[in-house]
Amino acid sequence: MQKNLKIKVCGMKFSSNREAVEELPVDLLGYIFYPPSKRYVGENPQMGLFNSVKPKVGVFVDENAFEIMALAKNLDFKWVQLHGNENPKTCQILKNQGLKIIKAFRVDETFQFHKTKPFEGVADYFLFDTKTKLPGGSGKKFNWKILDNYNGDTPFFLSGGIKPEDVAEIKKNEHPQIAGVDLNSGFEDEPGLKNIEKLKEFITELKKSPLS
Repeated sequence: MQKNLKIKVCGMKFSSNREAVEELPVDLLGYIFYPPSKRYVGENPQMGLFNSVKPKVGVFVDENAFEIMALAKNLDFKWVQLHGNENPKTCQILKNQGLKIIKAFRVDETFQFHKTKPFEGVADYFLFDTKTKLPGGSGKKFNWKILDNYNGDTPFFLSGGIKPEDVAEIKKNEHPQIAGVDLNSGFEDEPGLKNIEKLKEFITELKKSPLS
């Protein structure tokens, strides 16, 4: 039976583009608070960037928990994605504030899934991304067969270089814990500027029944 996967579009940077993305059937919008990223929201984000109706995810890399809490309160974020080397204690501190936690792991051929175990129960979701020099947004895909080695209880988002042409392979993925997809660089005209038609076509195909 095909799952109804959540769709997270990450790396929102432009207000008008965010408005267009929000008109699509997406579930979560990701905003990156990591200066080295090409999709960093910036010191002075565009006016209206965070005025989304749909849930916002603040994406952080090894940021202080109290800084995250302050930003989440000021910008009305209910979700936080931790994309660095954060420990379970940091996740728990944020979870205790009522925030939903996505803990990201950077995966390559040598990744050991036992590293996810300490985060069971403190992360609401895991996110498996491709291991590269900088966290996230690389456009590179890891070998998804590696996910067969994950037997944890926490549902996960599939990330890392997903492109429009990957939709058929994603629909065939029968991992019991796959819960969503994280879309970013594969659907852009430039860093942070999402291609609405590519997103629309991908989402329509992803949600289409196998019999239709």
